[in-house]
Amino acid sequence: MTSKAKDNLHILFFPFMAGGHIIPTLDLAKAFATHGVTTTILTTPSYSPLVQRTINHYSGQLPIHLSLISFPTTISGLPSGCDSVTSLNSQHERIIFLCSLSSLCQPFKRALTELRPDCIITDMFFPWTSAVARELQIPRLVFQSESFFSLCMTDSLLRYKPHLMISDDVDESFILPGLPHPIKMSKSQILDPTKITPEFSELFSLMGESAAESYGVVVNSFLELEPEYAKHYREFIGRRAWHVGPVSLCSQRVGDDDDASKDHYTECLKWLDSKKPGSVVYVCFGSMFSMPSEQLTELAIGLEACEHPFIWVVIRMKGGDHEEKKVRVLEGGKGVVINGWAPQLVILNHPAVGAFITHCGWNSTMESICAGVPMITWPLFGDQFYNERFIVDVLKVGVEVGVKKYVVDEEEMELVKGEDVKKAVERMMGDGDEKESMRRRLRELGEMAWKAVEEGGSSYVDLKNLIKDLCEVCSEHDMNQSKQ
Repeated sequence: MTSKAKDNLHILFFPFMAGGHIIPTLDLAKAFATHGVTTTILTTPSYSPLVQRTINHYSGQLPIHLSLISFPTTISGLPSGCDSVTSLNSQHERIIFLCSLSSLCQPFKRALTELRPDCIITDMFFPWTSAVARELQIPRLVFQSESFFSLCMTDSLLRYKPHLMISDDVDESFILPGLPHPIKMSKSQILDPTKITPEFSELFSLMGESAAESYGVVVNSFLELEPEYAKHYREFIGRRAWHVGPVSLCSQRVGDDDDASKDHYTECLKWLDSKKPGSVVYVCFGSMFSMPSEQLTELAIGLEACEHPFIWVVIRMKGGDHEEKKVRVLEGGKGVVINGWAPQLVILNHPAVGAFITHCGWNSTMESICAGVPMITWPLFGDQFYNERFIVDVLKVGVEVGVKKYVVDEEEMELVKGEDVKKAVERMMGDGDEKESMRRRLRELGEMAWKAVEEGGSSYVDLKNLIKDLCEVCSEHDMNQSKQ
């Protein structure tokens, strides 16, 4: 082997400071580490305990390390000491936070100079890391916390601008050109960064430019899930990309069975054990969104009106009372409310769970697919409306609750009535060919997902190929450096 020895390859991972980005990045680092790659997670102090627990769990087994980075100053418009989205209270604050990330540029450069990694894999929200990597002559890859489908949707919008060729009616639909399937969207479901702030618009432009000039893109997906879109992204759009997911399964493959979560939520799991197979509705909208009290009330009305038991995860109940108890079984035992983080993988994989009301975040979508749980889609922002179309129109493993408006401000979000929640749940949980077809398709996809990360599987092979490519690139770089 003429390339640099795999044992010597050192990759630094720099995830965005949110659970939906940190956790899959940790899983990705574990996947690299199982192949002998030394990995370092660079993150802010708020997330250091999570990373350290992972390191401790694999102590002596996997070469995973932690390094800290801090914001240099207090950020105007944000809570004092803010260094992650967990301390933010609104979409407005999240936008300010995203636009302030470039203040980490110099601390990031110092970290690279001190740690001297061979390669960096950074979040899509850090486009400026491309310039730093180029200056230090280090390959930079982008870790996309979204699907090939979503990446292709974004490209179609930017390339053809179909939303600008229709009337000003925000509810008018249009088909995105150039894609393997006829995908229909409306103006109200897509984000126009230019209508937020100039800084936010610039960030989105830089994200696209930096991804194009990076060494390549790492995608948390598997080939069998979206083969047409992986091909479209690589061949038509022309980007170098590797599918290495589902990374949550890569994590489980090396023995991370989430025992801590099981211990912590014994009451919740005991309640699940008492329910019939496929009877429970699981409700969770991710870690980055807190619903207004009026919407919480309507959702509660809808869940109570259904005949099915439910588990509902609530994040910082905005506009309402904060429930101190982490896990609360409702009177009569029909429902369980979890305040804050929940062991989602454990819940989704429990045989009692029969449907998932989800915000359609990509991590949640992948976890639901792998667990074989059909979805009731309730997208909010980001790539979630794209994912809804993938779930409902392409995979045909979900039904819509009926949301039509991208959430920029929580207080202006479209109100989903309780009766619409009830209708979607009854459609999903009722008897009939539609439900059985979804479950059958999900069983097939779940089996494909596991095979993808096993030795010889599509994601396993793509990860091995990526490591080989990086070894060769870094070896060539080292040889050039030694000649200077």
